[in-house]
Amino acid sequence: MTDSSDRDPSRRVFVQGTLLAAAAATLSGAACSRKRESAKVAAESPSTPKLGWAIVGLGKFATEQLLPAFQHCQRSRLAAFVSGSPDKAKRLAGRYGVDEKAVYGYETFDKLAQDRSVDVVYVVLPNSMHAEYTQRAFRAGKHVMCEKPMALNEAECSAMIAAGKAAGKRLMIAYRAQFEPHNRAAIELVRAGELGRVKLVIADHCRTIDPKEPADQWRIRRAMSGGGSLVDIGIYSLQAARYIFGEEPTEVSAQLASTPNDPRFMEVEESAVFSLRFPNGGLANCSSSYGTTNVKRYRVIGEKGYADLDPATSYEGNVLRVAKDGKPEPREVPTTNQFAAEIDHLSECIQLGKEPRTPGEEGLRDVRIMQAIYASAREGKAVKLA
Repeated sequence: MTDSSDRDPSRRVFVQGTLLAAAAATLSGAACSRKRESAKVAAESPSTPKLGWAIVGLGKFATEQLLPAFQHCQRSRLAAFVSGSPDKAKRLAGRYGVDEKAVYGYETFDKLAQDRSVDVVYVVLPNSMHAEYTQRAFRAGKHVMCEKPMALNEAECSAMIAAGKAAGKRLMIAYRAQFEPHNRAAIELVRAGELGRVKLVIADHCRTIDPKEPADQWRIRRAMSGGGSLVDIGIYSLQAARYIFGEEPTEVSAQLASTPNDPRFMEVEESAVFSLRFPNGGLANCSSSYGTTNVKRYRVIGEKGYADLDPATSYEGNVLRVAKDGKPEPREVPTTNQFAAEIDHLSECIQLGKEPRTPGEEGLRDVRIMQAIYASAREGKAVKLA
């Protein structure tokens, strides 16, 4: 799943066809650490062949964010496209230097097994397609990056993880915020104890959904999306709470709401508000909505200070503000391409035999927690998490 506050109209053929068929250190220390890491990658990469990536789904997110990011990659290159729009795919192949023979349709996807130029498949499809195409990619002998949410339910997530293990291939879920510099800086300052013990996280992710946009049509169909604003953008708030606290929540409580008689919300929720309780006494209060202006922010409040990210999860232009003992402290964060960092991370893990930062188990945990959030809202009580 992509960040849906950016539209994805070029999935038109695939999506509409499916719908019809379905009817730390300080920040300066952190910057130095990133520079050393970048220097190390730059030093290693020229002698290391780049891994070939196949992009499955050529919507707006893929064409405007993912494909351009490969020019910044040290370990990864574009090798193939899979699309329901062959003319568009061939046009993009010409632009990005991909062999026209490496352009596949969904009906010829399995031929990737014979394409030795492809090492990794990146699944950028509607949520209901994640499990199927991830497992097919593993059967084709490829590693997989899959967009979030990982799948519609825990059973699908578990099947994806099992398929990867059976194939001996890596599975990574595309949690791009964990590779975005401002979010990394926030994590690092929390780990370094700059804010003292963190007590509260407040996270909000909202936008207006528009069914006139092809990319939003499937998002309001529960069979294809698995839910509404929670699974699409509320997952950013959930992720922020989990990676800031650095531990797993033990209890959730939630409420859902939708504008009465709004045709957009006949199958999925418009808004969700949920609270997470963490083992060390921390609390997170999170929200998501499909009916408001765009909001992508979170605040971390500790014993000694607080940090604001607003925006927190945009493709660019994120801002980190820090205050200690009531005094603002300027923070300049060096910017890098979050998508290139995410993509190269998986390639590096494959090349060096390491586990990715956000493996399938990470995606499974989020899906499990979101199912508990829905259960809490449905039952009107807090739900314990195992």
